[in-house]
Amino acid sequence: MIKIYHNNRCRKSREGLQTVQDSGQLHEVIDYISNPLNATELNEIIIILGISPIDLIRRNEAVWKLEYKGKQWSDQELIKAMVSHPRLIERPIVIHKNKGVIGRPNEKILEIL
Repeated sequence: MIKIYHNNRCRKSREGLQTVQDSGQLHEVIDYISNPLNATELNEIIIILGISPIDLIRRNEAVWKLEYKGKQWSDQELIKAMVSHPRLIERPIVIHKNKGVIGRPNEKILEIL
């Protein structure tokens, strides 16, 4: 089953969800804003994506600029920041068969479907 970590307030995330829905495959939508991820879940996603925690952070978010920008943070501290502030997490994230992508651009999603 496909998992899409989704924020409905984000146009790119809605486009990603549409791509997943158009595939006709079974999928689960995870609204990580309403149901925040914990550190273990974020670690698992980061491993599947094959990236560093900093690569999952939206650095244009106001909370990043106010509280985190310009400072040195460990990977675990960055994960704690995303747990505390889910809006910092890039979106959409699509996981399918132990492969995953951040759906920006949207065409990346097609690579794993």
